[in-house]
Amino acid sequence: MSVQNPLRVQNLAGKSLLTDEALAISALEYLPIELFPQLFMEAFCGRHRKTLKALVQAWPFVCLPLGGLMQTPHLGTLQAVLDGLDVLLAQKDQPRRCKLCVLDLRNSGQDFWRVWSGSKIPVSSSSSMVPGAVDSLRAEKPLAPFEVFIELHLKEKSMDGFLTYLLEWVEERKASIHLCCKRLRILSFPTENIMRVLSMVRLDCIQELHVNCTWYLPTLAMFAPLLGQISKVQRLLISHIHLPAPTEQDKQHIVKITSQFLRMHHLQYLHLESPFYLEGCLDQMLRCLMTPLDTLTITRCLLTDSDLTICPKVRKLVS
Repeated sequence: MSVQNPLRVQNLAGKSLLTDEALAISALEYLPIELFPQLFMEAFCGRHRKTLKALVQAWPFVCLPLGGLMQTPHLGTLQAVLDGLDVLLAQKDQPRRCKLCVLDLRNSGQDFWRVWSGSKIPVSSSSSMVPGAVDSLRAEKPLAPFEVFIELHLKEKSMDGFLTYLLEWVEERKASIHLCCKRLRILSFPTENIMRVLSMVRLDCIQELHVNCTWYLPTLAMFAPLLGQISKVQRLLISHIHLPAPTEQDKQHIVKITSQFLRMHHLQYLHLESPFYLEGCLDQMLRCLMTPLDTLTITRCLLTDSDLTICPKVRKLVS
């Protein structure tokens, strides 16, 4: 008799253990490493919070790519994972088997779950960061006792229960947690909330920043010092900054903004949409660039003759 799609031994082991949650937790110390991913997936799908908390405390891998399992974020499972991390952070000595030092909440890591469990988890083509890549980043420069990776898209009503809970958790543990965000998008989000979120993020981790807000020039100038701290940004996009009536103070705002480019040593791609505030002083900004750009895009803006006298670093990009 043929059986279609038979369950693997690992799947059966995970399901069997979770029929008795207390037994599953007590068995973690002796459980083969190969069974941890499958058991975690079973506990995650079944929302066995006690088992999830215990699995985090015994996780035998450097990275827990939780985001690869969350098509729709679930607050309860996040709370269980963070509760497990709290136990680890409170301990002076890490448990013998536990190697966990990175929690990845981005839409990545599906390869990890697929390889270890054999399950057919869809892999996003935009998600190339796998646990091994995260490990190499830590090996290059350890950032903190524990790192949490996340992608942030700040827009109206984006502060749902999941993100609010995570940020409050990070804020209370800033001494032992580094919140790392490589891709940050800001779209129509209250300024005070932006400042609060950025106060919790490792700004030198951000590699791509997209500011698409209907800000006035003074608001961008207020944001400028933080922009300068995003020193490793490679892609920078700024759109829809309004300049209704130029004033003498605008010159100070522009200097405050353009001077931040002196600190962006890794900038490769710069996109400016409607940068009317730079009319007549575009060259001033571009001369602050410390390295040549690969791509410069300026749209919906008239340029003066002085703007077209571009420094050699970028002349070839606008010719």
